[in-house]
Amino acid sequence: MSAIVLGQGDALLIVDLQVDFLPGGKLGVPHGDQVIAPINRLIDLYRARALPVYASRDWHPELHCSFAGQGGPWPPHCVAGTDGAGFSSELNLPDDVIVVSKADTVEVDAYSAFSGTGLAPALRARGIRRLAVCGLATDYCVLNTVLDGLPDFEILIVAEAMRAVDVQPGDGDHAMTRMLGAGAVPVRLSEHGLVADVELGARL
Repeated sequence: MSAIVLGQGDALLIVDLQVDFLPGGKLGVPHGDQVIAPINRLIDLYRARALPVYASRDWHPELHCSFAGQGGPWPPHCVAGTDGAGFSSELNLPDDVIVVSKADTVEVDAYSAFSGTGLAPALRARGIRRLAVCGLATDYCVLNTVLDGLPDFEILIVAEAMRAVDVQPGDGDHAMTRMLGAGAVPVRLSEHGLVADVELGARL
């Protein structure tokens, strides 16, 4: 077991913790509300060390290509400016959170927080080399964000702070296997911070 030593070069990325993705929302993730408490702990952990917190969000136009009415796979959700597109009121985002909006044009969908957002160069410009990723949903936006980020950044994934849609049973487990196979490091919250059950390589 290895303690994660957080420092300059670390940041937290919260993926799509929006009202429409929570239970009762237009595209609610089963048990998605259970990630709020551990994510708030992560926010406290990173802010206590003056490390940046990023939060991605779907920010769709009304006729977005992912919606069923336009031939997409999903019901309308996270329409820009609506209550459903807002972050959960129980999420303790800091005042200086950096919001990353994605899939904000009619014709382009984006599961990854890196897709068309300029996030990667913004992180590099700030000297970020390692990201802890959490949020919704494990088998879609978290998965794609992690896979897109891994070529450029070390990625820590916090399983207790994410949940899967599981359109097909086991999708979430398969997504975890893919992320780990691609090089993401699984970590968990402890009383004193983050720990990994594998020996880490380079430390920041």
